[in-house]
Amino acid sequence: MLEELQRRNYSHRTAKTYIRIVREFATYFHRPPDKLGPEQIRQYQAHLFQKKLSPATVSQYVSALRFLFIKTLHRHFLTEYIPFPKSRMRLPIVLSPEEVARLIDSARNLYHRTLLMTLYSTAMRRTELCQLKVADVDSQRMMIRINQGKGRRDRDVPLSPKLLETLRVYWRWMKPTTYLFPGAVKRVRADVPISANTVWLACRQAAQAAGISKRISPHCLRHSCASHLLEAGADLRTIQLLLGHSRLEHTLVYLHLSTKHLQAIPNPLDQLQISNVDDVQRSRRLKKK
Repeated sequence: MLEELQRRNYSHRTAKTYIRIVREFATYFHRPPDKLGPEQIRQYQAHLFQKKLSPATVSQYVSALRFLFIKTLHRHFLTEYIPFPKSRMRLPIVLSPEEVARLIDSARNLYHRTLLMTLYSTAMRRTELCQLKVADVDSQRMMIRINQGKGRRDRDVPLSPKLLETLRVYWRWMKPTTYLFPGAVKRVRADVPISANTVWLACRQAAQAAGISKRISPHCLRHSCASHLLEAGADLRTIQLLLGHSRLEHTLVYLHLSTKHLQAIPNPLDQLQISNVDDVQRSRRLKKK
């Protein structure tokens, strides 16, 4: 299975996850995975939901088992026995422009402020920010290169003049060598990528300081940027390229988040000629017996 993953050029992280899942599957039944069949798959999927795993996590298990039985063992008849679970449709959390400004102004220090501004301005993912290098910032073209983002795809995103101004102040203070946001080794600043957890904590601390009660994460700034671009008149294809989505359907969710598009059509209630609420009789408050 590992050789098949490598032959198809799957990422190291995906290969490691798939191998772990198949190992857990075999360990659960105490038998080699190639000796298991539809009944064991059915039992194991039920077991995953009994553990109260999310549908997204179960889908990852399903992908690994499908790769094992279909791509490695060539048992194509087993596809119908390994269904993907029905997932919930949840809209992402989006901040208003005023909330984004409060979040940035409430950053703990210049390091966190620059980090939050970069997340919002470029709409990049948290892992992409961690791997961002100084050489990726092209001030001549006013572009930022995101190398090997999700799906191993490169893309360019515009560099905001306001972000460039902050980056220059930040660079003179931090003087990063390789990575734009260097991490730490044993609590000492080093030329290593910043940890994803540090990015998440920077968002949470700024949200608490700004008094924002919404559940803020780095991805929330990505969603907010896309929604604000759509409200400003950007077309979906441009937003798709900026976000690095492989399919346009993934970008369509922002139509549900854009207040401009949701409020474009008048509400039917507002078209009704109904009496004034002040003229409506109030019911008497019932007394307890």
